[in-house]
Amino acid sequence: MSASTTEVASPAAVSTGGPSSASANVELTRARSTWRVILPIPLSVVLAFAVHRFLPNNEVAADSLLYTKFLCGLFGVALILMMGQLIWPGLRNWLWSTGPIAAAAVGLLGIWELITGVLHLLPLPYFPAPPGVIQAMVGDRALLFDSTWHSLILLLSGYVQGVAVALVTGVCIGWSPRIRYWGMPLLKVVGPIPATAWIPLAMVLSPSGTTSAVGLIALAVWFPVTMLTASGISNTRASYLDVARTLGAKRMYLVFRVAIPAAMPNIFIGLFMGLGTSFLTLVVAETVGVKSGLGWYVGWAQGWAEYGKVFAALIIMAAFFSTIMTVLFKVRDRVLGWQKGTIKW
Repeated sequence: MSASTTEVASPAAVSTGGPSSASANVELTRARSTWRVILPIPLSVVLAFAVHRFLPNNEVAADSLLYTKFLCGLFGVALILMMGQLIWPGLRNWLWSTGPIAAAAVGLLGIWELITGVLHLLPLPYFPAPPGVIQAMVGDRALLFDSTWHSLILLLSGYVQGVAVALVTGVCIGWSPRIRYWGMPLLKVVGPIPATAWIPLAMVLSPSGTTSAVGLIALAVWFPVTMLTASGISNTRASYLDVARTLGAKRMYLVFRVAIPAAMPNIFIGLFMGLGTSFLTLVVAETVGVKSGLGWYVGWAQGWAEYGKVFAALIIMAAFFSTIMTVLFKVRDRVLGWQKGTIKW
């Protein structure tokens, strides 16, 4: 019986290809899927180039030449990525996740130029074509870099101060019933007021526009981080605290080694919410009392009706904010790595 079973099993293994053949088929399927993912990137560049070069438009020659060089550079980068992923698994995995998004972003350039520069469906000069935006970005790169740097300093200064104060107040309100009794009414009254509503008062009380902007950003961050931190601390499982007390833990140990680690998921939600409100407050504060920064640059360019520079600043602003958000996600993944395998990640 065992011999016959072996004889029957062997043809089955041969017909299905065996374990090694199955793994080879999986690798082949994944390789083909990878090519299907990365091929749209150069194809989308070619589409954007075709819209720019072969459809009639009234763009300035200098802007058109610079945009052509930009698209050629994108195509070269796409080819390098296509070749590099064949020998570098890390690059292949990165392209696997970001390839469709990159292809869609490049495709949007072609659609943008088709709507604005070719079909003229949106009024000029309020909606310039991509060549004009690229030209403005390159031509005014020094001022844009200086504005981005000042925005980064202003944002980090306000965000760090707001988070520091919010963590202290959130832990105190969440842990102590007495502090919660007096702190929650203040939090409910002051917190929901938008930080931008305090701009007139901040300009009167603070000695400079930069100081008032930092204070407004810190105030915008303070409310969500405080609320989520207090919620996380107060919702710490009683079993965790009981076990720690049984083992002889004191109050400071319970706060810093039990309650705060248990509240970290809530704290990071507050950090993300505070980061979003800080972006909004930063842009508004820079348009009012600050003489540098991306928000100031947008207002200045709009005053001169240079909407190509406005769109250039908006693109840099999007890349700037998304980069900071990505860094915070990386920190979250590092700190909350223990959640993997226990919740949906």
